[in-house]
Amino acid sequence: MTMPSLFISHGGPNIVLDDTPARDYLTGLEAVIGRPSAIVIMSAHFETSGPVVVTDPEPGMIYDFGGFPDELYKIVYPAPGDPKLAERVRTMLGEAGFAAGVAAERGYDHGAWTPMLLAFPAADIPIVQVSIDPSRDAAYHYALGRALAPLRDDDILVIGSGHITHNLRAVFGAMRGGVAPDAAMAGKVAAFTEWFADRFAAGDRAAILDWKAEAPFVVENHPTDEHLMPLFFAYGAGGDAPRAERVHDSKQMGFFAFDSWRFD
Repeated sequence: MTMPSLFISHGGPNIVLDDTPARDYLTGLEAVIGRPSAIVIMSAHFETSGPVVVTDPEPGMIYDFGGFPDELYKIVYPAPGDPKLAERVRTMLGEAGFAAGVAAERGYDHGAWTPMLLAFPAADIPIVQVSIDPSRDAAYHYALGRALAPLRDDDILVIGSGHITHNLRAVFGAMRGGVAPDAAMAGKVAAFTEWFADRFAAGDRAAILDWKAEAPFVVENHPTDEHLMPLFFAYGAGGDAPRAERVHDSKQMGFFAFDSWRFD
């Protein structure tokens, strides 16, 4: 079975506790796409200079957050790694011109374990992690994904886990202040996310990869780029001219968007 590639807006770690549409989407994912034989995931929270592939056979947990409920720091997601698959990923990246390093020991950050806990709670599917390079652009991460597209033909699910918008200053300001949704910010988020929807519908790869020059309200939605890079990785993994489907698009506080995309 050929798997799709996915981009997931993973939210904060509290997504595993809160009753939200984004959580519901993830808990229903396996029923929609089926059960993969393995998963290759790029999380926005795994940053390196150049690509790094995790070869750890038993990744531990990384609680890379603060100020959340105590129970989140007790969660363990014991999905195994897969050193053999990791080496295959590293080789494929090398064949595409990327000198990929390896991390012999690295746990799951919340960009990896929270969506996987919801989607595949049995924690029995091997997972291999691939890093982002926050100094590199969309085309670079697209090329990383493109190099790994053949994995999908072997029933391997390729995932980019980031966020379609990621202005945490606006999010935390609304959360701490208990203020009403910011209508102006909501409009900027809608313009940004709909621009991507329109460009994916048109198959306009050039514009998508040039998002910083082409999309509206770039800085307002992404003060820094790292949480959008997994989108381009997933897009590349979808193949040469994939069908793009926005499979989830809820918002919290009216402007924190949880768009997720499927490519196949």
